[in-house]
Amino acid sequence: MVFSSVSFLFYFLPAFLACYFVLPGTRARNVVLLAFSLVFYAWGGLSNLAVLAVSVVANYLFARAIDPLPEPRRRRMLVLAVATNLAALVVYKYLGFLTQNLNLLLPAPLQLPGASLPLPLGISFFTFHAISYLVDVYRRKARANGRLEEIAVYLTMFPQLVAGPIVRYSTIADRIRARRTTLGRVSAGLRIFVIGLAWKVLIADQVAPVAEVVFDRTAAPTLGEAWLGVSAYALQIYFDFGGYSNMAIGLALAMGLRFPRNFNLPYGARSITDFWRRWHMSLSSWFRDYVYVPLGGNRHGHLHTAVNLWTVFLLCGLWHGASWNFVIWGIHHGAFLVLERTRFGALLRAGPGVLRHAYVLLVVLTGWVWFRADSLPGALALFAGMAGLNGAGPPTLPLALELVPMTSAMLVLGWPLAMFGLPRMPSLSLPARLRAALAGAGDTLAIVLMFGLCLVSVGASAYAPFLYFRF
Repeated sequence: MVFSSVSFLFYFLPAFLACYFVLPGTRARNVVLLAFSLVFYAWGGLSNLAVLAVSVVANYLFARAIDPLPEPRRRRMLVLAVATNLAALVVYKYLGFLTQNLNLLLPAPLQLPGASLPLPLGISFFTFHAISYLVDVYRRKARANGRLEEIAVYLTMFPQLVAGPIVRYSTIADRIRARRTTLGRVSAGLRIFVIGLAWKVLIADQVAPVAEVVFDRTAAPTLGEAWLGVSAYALQIYFDFGGYSNMAIGLALAMGLRFPRNFNLPYGARSITDFWRRWHMSLSSWFRDYVYVPLGGNRHGHLHTAVNLWTVFLLCGLWHGASWNFVIWGIHHGAFLVLERTRFGALLRAGPGVLRHAYVLLVVLTGWVWFRADSLPGALALFAGMAGLNGAGPPTLPLALELVPMTSAMLVLGWPLAMFGLPRMPSLSLPARLRAALAGAGDTLAIVLMFGLCLVSVGASAYAPFLYFRF
């Protein structure tokens, strides 16, 4: 089930909101949230639900074991708990990849049988949530929660369960136990939800066919096709994942919870360092606080800092998927982060803003080639097209058929929206109350129109899952 589906918008969400708000008290609402979250997750398969349930119970018990222990037993229990979570992630997500690559090194008699398990939906996200809970308990930023249902709510909340943002337990522990909902929060949350839905349905889903044709159905894209396909994918992944994050944040706010912001106009960044402060911010801060800083951060000289940065982004690439393409994508970004800590970074900061924007977009777009292509040869074919090695002719018929007016409009309008956000309207010379009333009415009308367009589009479109569901 996805947020932009008929089943969610017309059945699941209204039923959830009705049950949630009809019951008084946080504990009763937690039961409703937990029950609906389990139904939401089980929609993808009951076997997924079993994995999630084991994770919830195991991490509840691990945190209870860690909390009262003194050092060094406390640290040993944390290591065991984190290793158990990572072992489950490796088995489900990386076993087939590891086996395949080991067999390349082994002689035929010693080769391992192929092994891979169905990937549970959102396992990377709920594993990182669990690890953050355990580490926060170990660092005494939070106490181990004695109520199993509250830990289950934290790990299974359907708004962020399968695609983030990654929410630290210590930041919402108090609100899981006691929270207050108001009409203003519900209204604001639902508005944010509708904006996210519009990002997904009216922009990401409209440009997705262009990326699909170029990456999956064009063997040797020409110069224009390659750049058009990569640009379309850059917009698709931003408005798809950013839209999901906004929907999750909006639903959480309506329930009285506060999720962290996950995107802040990343394509408007002026360095790759700045880009990673704006893109998937909850993941970036997770790796910073739980991997980069414990490794030593930037405290032990330039070489050690470079190694730490590359380690973090190698792991970041692998977190996204068991593929050499993701590894190269991580190394790609890590290389530019390291480069920006040299004299190149000082030169970049001194350069004109337009060149800095162009540099960021070039690095990010070429990185998306590794991220989106389904194989190394596929990525190299895209790079050949971007370099003009496949010629510069007109688009092929399959691509031309996808460039309908709505798609073309989103390809043009999406970039300024992604880089700079919505333009500010000029201030009117009116009394403050009247100006505020007009602004509020205009916002409400825009939200209603967007929601209506989304419903029409959802009803007429085929199933379009969120890109980050596979992570």
